[in-house]
Amino acid sequence: MKLQGIIEKLSLKALTKVEEKELTGVYISDMLSDAMSNAQAGNLWLTAQTHKNVVSAANLIDLAAIIVTHGKKVPEDTFELANRFHVIILSTDLSTFEVAKKLVEAGM
Repeated sequence: MKLQGIIEKLSLKALTKVEEKELTGVYISDMLSDAMSNAQAGNLWLTAQTHKNVVSAANLIDLAAIIVTHGKKVPEDTFELANRFHVIILSTDLSTFEVAKKLVEAGM
């Protein structure tokens, strides 16, 4: 499945520049160490975390994108790092659980 299709189906807001990517799956965790140990390259990462370390982790793992849930505000330093490393950050007011349900409904 393509990232752009998920953005459209879930009405996600792009907070950084979006490049088309093929998705390999979804990883859900608010713990950086958990994501770094278990997420796979090409995954979407659902999290409520917004600090700049999420960008470093996403870049290290080569994740397709980060989806920030619960309408959390993303700090400026996180945007700066995301733009430098070309990490895609998307956001939604939906809960992590609601996003997960919609991803399953969309075929992920």
